[in-house]
Amino acid sequence: MAAKDFIVAIELGSSKMTGVAGKKNIDGSISVLAVVKEDSSSFIRKGVVYNINQTVQCISNIVNKLSVALKTKVAKVYVGVGGQSVRSVKNVIGKDLTEGTIVSQEMVDELMEMNRNMSYQDMEIIDAAAQEYKVDNQLQVDPVGIQCTRLEGNFLNILWRKNFYSKLNKCFDGANVAIAELRLAPLALADCLLTDGERRSGCVLVDLGADTTTVSVYYKNKLRHIAVIPLGGNNITKDIASLQMEESVAEKMKLKYGTAYTDNNDIDSTLMLPIDNERSVENRKFVEIVEGRMMEIIENVWCQVPTEYTDRLLGGIILTGGGANMKNIERAFQNHTHIDKIRVAKFVKLDIKSNHADITEHNSMMNTVLGILNKGDMNCAGEETTENASLFDNPQQQRTTPTTDELHQNPRKLSELDPGVVLTEAEKNKAEEQRRRAAEEAAIKEQEEARQKAAEEEELKKKKSLKNRFRQMRTMLGKLIKEE
Repeated sequence: MAAKDFIVAIELGSSKMTGVAGKKNIDGSISVLAVVKEDSSSFIRKGVVYNINQTVQCISNIVNKLSVALKTKVAKVYVGVGGQSVRSVKNVIGKDLTEGTIVSQEMVDELMEMNRNMSYQDMEIIDAAAQEYKVDNQLQVDPVGIQCTRLEGNFLNILWRKNFYSKLNKCFDGANVAIAELRLAPLALADCLLTDGERRSGCVLVDLGADTTTVSVYYKNKLRHIAVIPLGGNNITKDIASLQMEESVAEKMKLKYGTAYTDNNDIDSTLMLPIDNERSVENRKFVEIVEGRMMEIIENVWCQVPTEYTDRLLGGIILTGGGANMKNIERAFQNHTHIDKIRVAKFVKLDIKSNHADITEHNSMMNTVLGILNKGDMNCAGEETTENASLFDNPQQQRTTPTTDELHQNPRKLSELDPGVVLTEAEKNKAEEQRRRAAEEAAIKEQEEARQKAAEEEELKKKKSLKNRFRQMRTMLGKLIKEE
C-alpha cells in the first residue's frame, strides 16, 4: 500500500549519504518507513560536496529508491547542512533610542536583520543565534517592553563557505529534488540528544564522524560556540593503513582491535595482531598508532571549547557519531579534559518505531538524520507511483513535483525561523530581490520627495520675489507721491 503522508530527511555524510522516510504519529512517536544508504566517500569530503555530478546522481538514486519503497513520489526533502568550514563568530549590533522609548518586537527584528546583513569574506551566514540583548547596562533574554535609550543585540553568527553553500543548492537543483528546508545538522542533532539539564548547566556535544568532528558548546540553554575539526575516524584508518595494508583491511582492524585508551600495564607486547594469513603487526605498535591519532582529535576538540566555559560544564561532555563506538572513548576524554561526566549518546531521545537494522542497532550513526527527520513538519509525499516505475526513469520528463524555487516563492522572515533553519538559495535570492526593489522604490520616493521639495522651495522663492517687487514698487510709489 502506498504511503500518503511522510517526511523525508537526507544527510550528506563523508562516508555515506543517508535518506530516511518517516511518519509522525498522534502519540508523538515517529515510525520509520524506509532507510536508504549510498556510499559517498568518492564525492563528499569533510562533509561538503566535492564532485557535483556524482552527488546529483547519488541524491537522485536515494530519492528514487525511497519513492519505490514508499510507492509514492518524494515531492520534497529536508536536508542537513554541516561539515568543513562551519564555525561561529560573535557579533554585536547596537542602536541608540530617544529618551523614553519602549523596545518593540520590530526593533528586535531590525537588529536581527542588520546582523544577518553582515558580510564576511568568502563566508555565508547560514544561521544566527541571539545570545542576549543589552538594554542600557543590563542583559536581557527578551528586551521587548523595556524602556531604554540604547539597545544592543549579541549574536552568534554561524558561517559556512559560500562555495560550499552554493554547491549544495546546485546539487539538489540538478537532481530535480525540491528542498523543503535546510537545517543546520549539529543543532538538529543537539535538540534530539541533549537533555534540558545539560543545555542549561553547560555541556559540550562532540559528533565524531568519518572525516570531521563537530564541537558544539551550550550554556544556559544557548549555543555559545560551534566548530568543525577536519579530523575523524578515517584519519585513524589511514594511519593504520600506513602499516602497508589496504584501507578496507585497516578499517576492519580498527573496528575489531581499536581502543581509545589502554593502560600501559595492560598492553601485551608479545601479542601479534593478524593483518592477513601471512602478515601481522605488534599489538603495542597498533595501540600507539590508534591512541596517538585519537589523542590528537581529543586535544583539538578541547581547544575549541572557549576558556570562559571550560569550568562551567556541569552537564559534561556528550559523545556521538561513529567514532563514539570506539572502546574506552570515555576514559580517553576524561584523561585529557579532566571532566568526569562523559556520556555516549547511542540513540536519540525520541520515540522511534522501526524494524530496520540500522535504526534498531543504536550505534550513534543514525542520530543526525533522525534529528533532521524530527524537525520536519511538511508532508513530503507526492503522487502515487505506478507498479512498473523504474529507478532509471528520466526525472525531468516525469516531473510533477515543485522545484525549490516554486516551493519558496515567498521567503520567510528571519523572526519566523526556528533556530537552526538555513534559508535556501532560492529564498535568499528572492529576499535579496525584494530588498533591491524596496531600495529602488525608496530611492524613487526620495527623489520624488526631493523634486517636490525643490519645486515648493522654488514656488516659495517666486512668492518672496513677487513680495519684494511689490514692496519696492510701493516704496517707489510712496516716494513719488511724497515728492509731488
